[in-house]
Amino acid sequence: MNLRDLKYLVALADHRHFGRAAEASFVSQPTLSTQIKKLEEELGVVLIERGPRKLMLTEVGVAIAERSRVVLNEVDQIREEARRHRDPEAGSFRLGLFPTIGPYLLPHVMPQLRERFPQLELYLIEEKTELLVDQLRRGQIDAAILALPVEDKAFAQELLFDEPFVLCLPADQPAPEHMPAQLFDLKANSLLLLEEGHCMRDQALEVCELAGARERQGFRATSLETLRQMVAAGVGVTLLPVLSVKPPVACNPALRVVAFEEPSPKRSLGLIWRRQSARARLMPMLAEVLRSLPAELLSTESLSAA
Repeated sequence: MNLRDLKYLVALADHRHFGRAAEASFVSQPTLSTQIKKLEEELGVVLIERGPRKLMLTEVGVAIAERSRVVLNEVDQIREEARRHRDPEAGSFRLGLFPTIGPYLLPHVMPQLRERFPQLELYLIEEKTELLVDQLRRGQIDAAILALPVEDKAFAQELLFDEPFVLCLPADQPAPEHMPAQLFDLKANSLLLLEEGHCMRDQALEVCELAGARERQGFRATSLETLRQMVAAGVGVTLLPVLSVKPPVACNPALRVVAFEEPSPKRSLGLIWRRQSARARLMPMLAEVLRSLPAELLSTESLSAA
């Protein structure tokens, strides 16, 4: 048994297809199939049920694939530990972000990250929160920027910043009579929200409950940009995180953005990593750069359009 064969088995568990697993493993399909067969012979059990169109892992195949993930993750940690002792700020680093923060935060922090960590190869992975948490737990990414709190004792976390939400209205809709806006202003409008799986949907729903507002039924957006376009079309109003209405995001003359009175609704963002990560000592330094945003980027003063 060798690590290569365990990687092939995990690839099959992930892709449930010999061709795709072989492609992900950078080998030919016959090579992967042969090695899996040898692994089955060595272990004396059937790992894969081979069908004409799809494959399934047997019960023991699932169990061994999960144990293989643990083994491979530990091997990666050994390599990272050695790499960290050589140079903790060098090597590859996989950072996860969810879609409603990545495009709006990264333009402001990437130059500083490259300057502070010139030897760090930063790979960015954008997924919904649930997938990022799972990837972090499996060791597939090194850290993630997520909305707090994240309730998992296996993770360490450090607060980066609080990001206020703002009210986004069609430009031809009158602004609230009192400025800044108040939460009860949401009650008179249909609130457009993201689809299930986005953490910002859950955050917006909490604001809805506080304000007594209602979600517009029959529509759920897949991205903040879709929300903007629906608001511009006059379908309803929405909440946007303030970074998504600041440059370099282009202003949209069809929209009006209004700040809420203090204390305004907000979300807290943090850097999350495994407590036992070999890169744990790097995380506070990384968090320091990620939180070093100019104060005006998180300010809701002087908002007019987005």
